[in-house]
Amino acid sequence: MTFGGQSHRVERIAEEIRNEVSLMLAGELKDPRLAAPLIVSEVRITPDLRTARVFVRLLGDDSDPKETLAGLKAAAGYVRHELVERLQLRRALEVIFIPDDSEEYGLHIDELLRKVQVKDPETNT
Repeated sequence: MTFGGQSHRVERIAEEIRNEVSLMLAGELKDPRLAAPLIVSEVRITPDLRTARVFVRLLGDDSDPKETLAGLKAAAGYVRHELVERLQLRRALEVIFIPDDSEEYGLHIDELLRKVQVKDPETNT
């Protein structure tokens, strides 16, 4: 298999994992710490298919992100087992949940850019 074919396979598996974990978070996982609305924004898999980093975004402000992350870590074994079954993977990959703070980071960068005064070339101010 060529490197490009392997890369496409990894991307396809990552997308399937994203879909399956989203379904699990939508109602299969009964941990009360996971009651807050969550979105799986991205899944990145190592090329050797041993580790999946699952980026999740917590919606709403009334939930404790640390408690939610603790619930996700506690559910990682179940998620790992279910992914092997549902996607018929040869071996289980390590599932690591990571908070996706890219939106907050982007807002922070926008705020910093607004604070920087850009000189207008026509008025030289």
